[in-house]
Amino acid sequence: MNDTSAREQIVQAARSIFSRSLTHGSTGNISVRVGDRIFVTPTGSSLGTVLPADLSVINLNGQHVDGAKPSKESFLHAAVLRARPTATAVVHTHSTYSAAVSCLDGLDSEDALPPLTAYFAMRIGRLPLLPYHAPGDDSLEQIAEAAARRNLALLLSNHGPVVAGASLSAAMDALEELEETAKLFLLLQGHRTRPLTREQVDALSPR
Repeated sequence: MNDTSAREQIVQAARSIFSRSLTHGSTGNISVRVGDRIFVTPTGSSLGTVLPADLSVINLNGQHVDGAKPSKESFLHAAVLRARPTATAVVHTHSTYSAAVSCLDGLDSEDALPPLTAYFAMRIGRLPLLPYHAPGDDSLEQIAEAAARRNLALLLSNHGPVVAGASLSAAMDALEELEETAKLFLLLQGHRTRPLTREQVDALSPR
């Protein structure tokens, strides 16, 4: 992938996310890695209007190297991409159902959502719930990097999901599966459920 393609893919994904209300206002950010550079949506931008020329460029240490000022959460993208060498993209949103789950008390911090469907197991596997940090608090960086070594998706407490993928389309697919499972989880509150067994999950989980 070249720089132009990365920029175009990010904007296309941004429009898709925004048009389907997976994010709102100026929330959410997307990144794609090309070599040792990471293209990321800039601070204060809306995924509904951001343009290819607007994107920021950071390195794998999260340092700003070119373009507009990056999102204040760009360090999360760098941390996840360092932790997952085979990943090339990260998507972070405040999508409604995932964010709602992130606000619930009593979740398992090692695995915040039960594996209600095979597709969640295939695309997400385990979903650790990371402790609350204010947006832009880079003390979350090391925690996120450590968790991302074992998981391709993270849920930030009282915030939202961060999802990596081998490609941007894979990261988007996983993000949407997470959001749909969060919706199912909330719809099923008060009902007995039959999640997949650990053996069933292990047979399907992403590596």
